[in-house]
Order: sequence, then C-alpha cells, then structure tokens
Amino acid sequence: MASDQVAPAPDSFVPLCAPELRGNEWMYIKECLDTNFVSSVGPFVDRFEHMVADYVGARYAVATNSGTAALHIALLVAGVRPDDEVLVSDLTFVAPVNAIRYVGAFPVFMDVTAEHWQMDPQKVETFLKEECAAVDGRLRNRRTNRLVTAILPVHILGHPVDIKPIADVARRYGLKVIEDATEALGAKCRGARVGAPGDIACFSFNGNKIITTGGGGMLTTNNEAWAQKAKYLTTQAKDDPIEYVHHEIGYNYRLTNLQAAVGVGQMENLDDYIRIKRGIAERYTKGLSDVPGLTLPTEAPWAFSTFWLYTVLVEEACYGMDSRFLQRALAERNIQTRPLWAPIHDQRPYRDCQAYRVEVVPRLHRQALSLPCSVGLRDADQQRVIDAVRDLARR
Repeated sequence: MASDQVAPAPDSFVPLCAPELRGNEWMYIKECLDTNFVSSVGPFVDRFEHMVADYVGARYAVATNSGTAALHIALLVAGVRPDDEVLVSDLTFVAPVNAIRYVGAFPVFMDVTAEHWQMDPQKVETFLKEECAAVDGRLRNRRTNRLVTAILPVHILGHPVDIKPIADVARRYGLKVIEDATEALGAKCRGARVGAPGDIACFSFNGNKIITTGGGGMLTTNNEAWAQKAKYLTTQAKDDPIEYVHHEIGYNYRLTNLQAAVGVGQMENLDDYIRIKRGIAERYTKGLSDVPGLTLPTEAPWAFSTFWLYTVLVEEACYGMDSRFLQRALAERNIQTRPLWAPIHDQRPYRDCQAYRVEVVPRLHRQALSLPCSVGLRDADQQRVIDAVRDLARR
C-alpha cells in the first residue's frame, strides 16, 4: 500500500506514471535464465497469453512485441485492405492511425463526447448514414469514394468507449470493430471488460501502462481463424519452418519469454493495481473538486474506469492560467504532468485525411493535463500535487 511507504523528501520528483514491480517478476525472470528460455520461445509466452485472454473474457490472445504491432496485425487479420477507410478517434496517441496507414488504408477522424472524451457513437452513426452510401453491397464514403471497412475506437485514459452502439451500427453496415484498448486493460463497458465485445482488441504493456513488460502488446479475439492468422503473421509467416517456406509476408513481432515472464508477474497484481488507481482518482476528486476552473474526470454510469491517467481540464479564465502554464509551474515544483495529444488530423502526415465534425477534440487538447498517478504514488506525494494545484489556482 502506498500509505505504508516511507515519507518522501519534500522536493522529490513525482513522475507521471512509473512502472510498479512488486510481485513475482524477479522469480519468473530467474526461471527464464535458469532454463535458458530467454527468447521468443518459452512457457511464459503461452502462460501470459492465456492469462490475458481469460482476464478480458476472450477465447484467444496473441502476444506481440508492442501495442502498435498488435494494431497492425489486427487490421490485417480483420481484412482491412489498401485504399479502404477506417473510422478512428481523433483524440489518441498516433499509433492506431499509423497502423491504419501501415496496411495502406486511410483514417477518417471522428470526434469524442464532451462528457467522457471517448469516440462519439452518435457521430459515427450519423457519418455512416449521411456521408456514406451502399454500392454493390459495400459501404463507400461519398466524399472519397473509398470503401469503409472498419471502426477503430480508442479507449483512452482508462475509461472505455461505449462500444455497444458502435458495435451495433458496425454490424448494420458490415464493418469490423477493432478496439484499441492499449490504455484500458481492466476497464469495463456495460459489465464486460474491454477486449471481448468487439471483433478484435489490442493492448499495450509499455512502461507507463497499468501493467508492463517493458515493451510488448497483445491482441485478443473470439475468432479462432483470426487468432491463428495473427500468430502466423507475427512469427514471420512460416509455412514450413524446417525448409523455410513462406507463402505470405510475415513480421518479427514476437514477444520474448523474458518479457512474458514479467507480464505474468504483473497480471497477478492487476486487480490490486486497478484498486489503487481508483483510490488515487478518488483522492484527487475529493481534493480538487472545489477548485474554480478545473473540470475533473467522471465515470459514465455504464462504465468502470481504471483511471490509468487522471486528467483534468483547466479553464484559464476561471483558474487563472492555462494548462501549459500550469504544467510548467508544476514542473518547477518537481511534479511531472502531461497534456493530451494534439489532434491527429492536424498532424502533418494526416492533414489531407477527412475529419468529420471534430468539435470537441481541439478544446480538450488545449485544456487537458494529466496528473501523477503511478500505482506506487505515495500519499504524501499525491497531497503535494493537490496542494500545488490548489495553491497555483489561488495565485
């Protein structure tokens, strides 16, 4: 427990989101070293895959060396082809959008809801209904004449997208749903953990995620053929591993047994980490709820959030400074924070891509700031953050 730790120095650095290694990771890594299973072959890879699949409620899981690799493979096995279009959130880290381009497809950027900052299901449905047309049984974007074949909702900051209406409209139009759940392992939408309701989902185990393997990812699906194809593609598409025969282009996207061993140790503590994260969020909400000019994150009634990053909105006119000034002021106090990503449709590689009624994302980018919320965040350090945010507001 964070409250049991030794009190930190008053000016010690408070990181945004540091890894937490407190379980059997050392023991499992030693087992890898003792048995010489250190590369991409070994029992921990299978064990890690089974643990993640069971946890999210999917039948199959395939480990990869990054969340981006998982997204790339998920798009391929879902049948997204060159010149297709994929609807994707404009408020995201760039990885899922890059993966769409890896397969030769094009993103269509969708807005998010003002309340919970996740892909807006209503705008998705309106776009498909009003901006697209069925041609020979396939859905085409009227503006670009490209086929629309998939929707890629991104669960950001630990809160889930409302997947049900998106999955419903996807089925109506014959589209695949590829969930980017890289920031939302353990989150739930309408009682189901993210990673099972869509056609295929992807997770990341980067160092700042709620659990980590140092680097690594996973895709989950209930489609056996897709899972087999994903395993085939991530291991260099070997049709005859003895004679080195390859019928397709494959990828070296394998996770090592060493990394998987860390992942197994991390998964054993995941529920405890989520409980701690939610406790951190509760303390922030209690400590900052009366600060003028701050909008605090909320949890939808149909959602269970892991609060991976506790993110506030800073209204300059009421708070007294904007989010970036607050970021610099907190940095001067040795407190690390982070803004949300710049809208992807404004990024140089994607300025020619379509952005459909993106109205909420620019404001969130201007106002949002994520506060420290490591699993190992000490109570005293969190209070330092709360006190600093309150003190700077008064100034």
